[in-house]
Amino acid sequence: MGLAAPIHTEMYAAPQLGSRPRPGLPRLRVAIGTPQLSVVIVNFCQWKNTARLTRQLRQCEAIRRGAAEVVIVDNHSPKNSLAKSLKKLSGVSVVRFGQNYGFAKAVNRGSNISRGEWVLLLNPDVTVTEGFLDDVLEAAQRFPAVDPKAGVIGFQLRNRDGTKQASSGAFPTLRRTLAGLVLPRSRRRCQHQSLMGRQPVPWVTGGCLLVRRDCFEQVRGLDETFFLYYEDVDLCQRARSAGWSVWYEPDLRVTHHFPLHSRQVPAPLRLVTRHALLTYARKHWAGWQAKLLCGIVWTEALARETVARRRKNPAAAACFQQLRGLVADVYHGREREAQGRIRYAAKFLDAMAGENDGKTQEG
Repeated sequence: MGLAAPIHTEMYAAPQLGSRPRPGLPRLRVAIGTPQLSVVIVNFCQWKNTARLTRQLRQCEAIRRGAAEVVIVDNHSPKNSLAKSLKKLSGVSVVRFGQNYGFAKAVNRGSNISRGEWVLLLNPDVTVTEGFLDDVLEAAQRFPAVDPKAGVIGFQLRNRDGTKQASSGAFPTLRRTLAGLVLPRSRRRCQHQSLMGRQPVPWVTGGCLLVRRDCFEQVRGLDETFFLYYEDVDLCQRARSAGWSVWYEPDLRVTHHFPLHSRQVPAPLRLVTRHALLTYARKHWAGWQAKLLCGIVWTEALARETVARRRKNPAAAACFQQLRGLVADVYHGREREAQGRIRYAAKFLDAMAGENDGKTQEG
């Protein structure tokens, strides 16, 4: 992946990040050879939300003058006429997989075909403010002066009602994971950051994440062992280990409408999230801690399976039985078998992913 050509500034105006340009103080403009910013959106049964977000992004000046592009990677969603419509838009590319390969692989594919010096990951269930990409581009161009080793930047997330949504946190440990069971779901992985100003943080969520291509390439992108969840935490941990820094920038803001903690977690999705946690633990924790977590998750799966059978819910019981098998696969390092169980769960995710499609209206 080649980097974009050097930019040549024509105006020196530098409005505050996230602010609208003031009269008489023009926005930074550049002579563009290739896009400086690539937006990667992974779509899965969210064509209406994806199309709405794309329309918002295309209203930004950065798209109109070729400074930014949008790459949509579809993880084998059902056919939809919106896919063809999006392909026809200037500055937009659409790639469709023949099966659901998961978030990490889709992001890597989108990054591979994009051209920007910075890559912005956005979830389809996000809505943005007017001129959002213009502000992101300014942040990307100026952040190296703040920290030359800034590799990953996360922005402020808000709920539909305008309240703060946690988007960063400490790296997961066995102690933090177990202690988090007594916390609200919205606080188990993430903590709220101060809105007083930008600050370095351990990790930021992949639902709205800006990463420098040099950093992304050095750490070889997202780890495709993760199907969904925790790949963002893993990316930031590897980036920091490679000498890059991770930042939280509250002056830029998006609305994230349907975070996981606000939704029910049915059995197939729980299998996927537990696989992500187990994969992270096996990769980053001491061996005995990862094995202990395997035992805890296996016991949880057995208990949930028992309850599902008593409630005469054979589909859920079958998923929890698969989860017990998944734990054994992760414990013994049988990655191929574990991926097979993920594909089993993924077959049931279409309806869950599509239930909020078209509902990303404000408020």
